[in-house]
Amino acid sequence: MPRLVDTTIRVLSQEPLAGLMPTAELLRLAELLDGAGFAYLEVSGGGVFDSAVRRGVESPWERIRALKGRTTTPLALALRGRFLVGSRPVGGDFARRFVASAAQSGIDVFRLHDPLNDVDNLREAAEAIVDSGAEFEAGLLYGSGKHEALVDAAKRLPELGAARILLNDPAAVLQPHRASELVAELREVSGLPVGLYAQGAGGNALAAAIEAARAGADVIATAVYPVALTMHRVSAEGAAQALAGLGLSTGVDMDKLWAAADLVDEHIGDEPVSPVAPRIAVRAAQRKLPVGLVAALDAQLRTQAAGDRLDEVLEEVDKVRIEVGSPPLAAPIGNIVASQALLNVLTANRYSTMVDELRDLVEGRFGRTPAPVDPALRRAVELVGIGHEEEPPVDLEELRTDAEGLASSEEELLLLALFGEEAEPLLRSIRERSGGDESLGARGVDQARAEKIREVVRIVQETGVGEITIEEDGMRVSVRRTAEPTYAAVPAPSVIPAGDADPPPVAPRDDSFVRVESPMVGTFYRAPAPGAAAFVEVGDGVAAGETLCILEAMKLMNEVKTEVEGVVRAIHVGDAEPVEYGQLLFELERVNGRPLDAI
Repeated sequence: MPRLVDTTIRVLSQEPLAGLMPTAELLRLAELLDGAGFAYLEVSGGGVFDSAVRRGVESPWERIRALKGRTTTPLALALRGRFLVGSRPVGGDFARRFVASAAQSGIDVFRLHDPLNDVDNLREAAEAIVDSGAEFEAGLLYGSGKHEALVDAAKRLPELGAARILLNDPAAVLQPHRASELVAELREVSGLPVGLYAQGAGGNALAAAIEAARAGADVIATAVYPVALTMHRVSAEGAAQALAGLGLSTGVDMDKLWAAADLVDEHIGDEPVSPVAPRIAVRAAQRKLPVGLVAALDAQLRTQAAGDRLDEVLEEVDKVRIEVGSPPLAAPIGNIVASQALLNVLTANRYSTMVDELRDLVEGRFGRTPAPVDPALRRAVELVGIGHEEEPPVDLEELRTDAEGLASSEEELLLLALFGEEAEPLLRSIRERSGGDESLGARGVDQARAEKIREVVRIVQETGVGEITIEEDGMRVSVRRTAEPTYAAVPAPSVIPAGDADPPPVAPRDDSFVRVESPMVGTFYRAPAPGAAAFVEVGDGVAAGETLCILEAMKLMNEVKTEVEGVVRAIHVGDAEPVEYGQLLFELERVNGRPLDAI
């Protein structure tokens, strides 16, 4: 019988959904999904690390550990071969150290694929995964159009220690009948079980998943309904019910799935998630391109006042892709091809300006492409690439010295090596907030005690208990609840006219002021990173759903957002000050429509 894999937390933690659901709520979601009967929960990947670094709020490693502390279901991480979670390939030592850090943080399953389906690019990371004792799921990307290359790659995966092959369709081009055929063929040539990761609008992904399961696929990747609907994934609820009707029970708890869907819907149901316009979705489906890639190109063209040239650029994407060897267009290869196509169109002179990464792709620095590179393009690369030298592999120890204490741990060093200057604001934020030594572990609190403290905080936050105190081996921790309401109307102050002994009563402005109170015990931060502008200042207009501040609890960053549209009239807590549950943080004056002083 097939089992379902959940990808909800990973998708919620990367663009365009990143930040819409606070970490505290993601942990609640993880607990619901943990009891639903999934084979594993895929909680992180390249998009998650990228979003975490760009947002500069919370370490992706801390997120993994927090999820591990709340779940017993295996946790999974998606890796892009030698690229890992970045956009440049790394060496073998780097891959081993990254995998070791991920396994130590709580990753049990690694879904490892190469953007070019070059099996040799998987070898070093695969060895590290096997050595760590974790499970190695080998991904194969569908979409190159080279069936023989896909089959040949599948034949070689058992020698790397793969436990399963996962057929991945990032561009939503896998038709249901082909899914059935490929699952059977890949299982036969490899001797390994085969699973499916599919995307697609119009129900195509669900149809492919059903046909794959009927052909013997043993795992199907899904997401809970609101995420599946928003991001064109396979709905866990829909897949479970459809497969059960075919006598292929997945064993998931439907009540838990719908409860998880309700929780997610509370946070993204009314959020203005950047929609994919129908014309974008139609073009992506028609041209068999990832919808995110088409949307990104459309946005780039609009910034260049060339929005009417999208079809021209998409035609060029097809040409460039064939010329560079017909790779699948998953990240980061798809971004490279699309960037070059955009340059070719806007400069009106093909390859007169060349993306550095495209030269690396043509020269084989990223691995072997499924088909040969066009000879004319190879000559063009040789001409424009004179003086272009391959970047040396990152020396982690040299980088640690150069960073001068910015990266104080192995995992932070890896982030700096993968993302360079982009990671520095996040690392500085971590240094500023923790003082380099403020985690529970650094203060001498062992993992068992840390978990007890987290549990006490959770009980007080999520129940009606007023106060809990625990005391053990000379350590005493108390967590106390204050006033219940998070938002309450506050009357406007009355003004007494001079010389009037008995002023007339002044009626309060009903519902004009709201109190924003702390939903947890933590540390209050006004800005996303040290030195950055504050989220809001007194007098600023804010829209419903806008972030007001960050609360740190157990090194996890939780964004506090306003539920009303209004004007900030008071900020009651200083930056980096500790706050209690229910403590007043902000006062907002409610307005109907956008406040004039915010325009």
